[in-house]
Amino acid sequence: MTIEIRLDLERPGFHLTVDTEVPGRGVTALFGRSGCGKTTLLRCVAGLERSALGRLVINGETWQDRLRFVPSHQRSVGYVFQEGQLFSHLSVQGNLLYGYRRIPVPERSVQPEDVVRLLGLESLLPRRVTEISGGQRQRVAMGRALLTSPRVLLMDEPLAALDAMSKAEILPYLERLHDELSIPVLYVSHAIDEVIRMADHMLLMEDGAVRAEGALHDLITRGDLPLAHAEGAAAVIEARVSGHDDRHHLTELEFQGARLLVSRDHLLQSARVRVRIMARDVAINLTRPRDSSVLNCVPARVVDVSDDPHPGHVLVRLAVGDATLLSRITRRSLEQLVLQPGTEVYALVKSVAIT
Repeated sequence: MTIEIRLDLERPGFHLTVDTEVPGRGVTALFGRSGCGKTTLLRCVAGLERSALGRLVINGETWQDRLRFVPSHQRSVGYVFQEGQLFSHLSVQGNLLYGYRRIPVPERSVQPEDVVRLLGLESLLPRRVTEISGGQRQRVAMGRALLTSPRVLLMDEPLAALDAMSKAEILPYLERLHDELSIPVLYVSHAIDEVIRMADHMLLMEDGAVRAEGALHDLITRGDLPLAHAEGAAAVIEARVSGHDDRHHLTELEFQGARLLVSRDHLLQSARVRVRIMARDVAINLTRPRDSSVLNCVPARVVDVSDDPHPGHVLVRLAVGDATLLSRITRRSLEQLVLQPGTEVYALVKSVAIT
């Protein structure tokens, strides 16, 4: 299952050219600075840019090639904008059912009761959309889009207009959609925190083109890309809950044969979690420390060392099995430890965040 995107669109002062295939399920983030072409690419997929040339195939269904162009109203897409753009004269339930009622019964792959449960909308159904919060309106907009039973869900910075509290409220619902629905999502954002929490795959866009693409955990740790050198540079690791220390209120996570302890209660045994480890929170030792307040110490190997924007720092990429960690250390520490590719070390992880 893949989404094949080979599109070219030229405008005065801007040229979008994309030639890629992304997974046909899960969340693919379109990430980059404002003006790089993320929203334009989404509009091309939706069929809203008639002058775009090329080929577009969604999990085997051709929407565009040199012989055909399926118009936007015939493309099975769900579109969620920055602003929910709900119908103010309808209730929450009326908005949810607006698109659903227009889908032929045999094509209804998503049911209202499932969307209401996934998005926690039970208590909101009779209310008018003018009476609910911004975060709640975005949940309704997502539900309305899903109830069109789309082949692909397009989300154009759906959290950009929300305050921090509303974002924190809505992200768990987005994660539930990610975990429980098989509909592929193209998710536009320039907020790396959202992308790290949501995405499986990433297209890093720059000046109308794809600069790099691949699995999220690979792209954010590549030394030749800007994400690894940003102030908030981090690695993302998929781990499993392997135990609990009730006395000290710690949870044990396992990944690639290594163990991490986190101050997080109420995680179910064997649950899969995604953890983020900031480069600034990883120190490096040549030997295992005997007495340290840092609980997490994992064997690692230096993969490479690259310059950092700060001239006194370097970025060290570490391998822990098939997983990758980043460590930002001083250039002096690099020289004192004589670190180079292949050096066996211990990574001391000061802090771990469950995303």
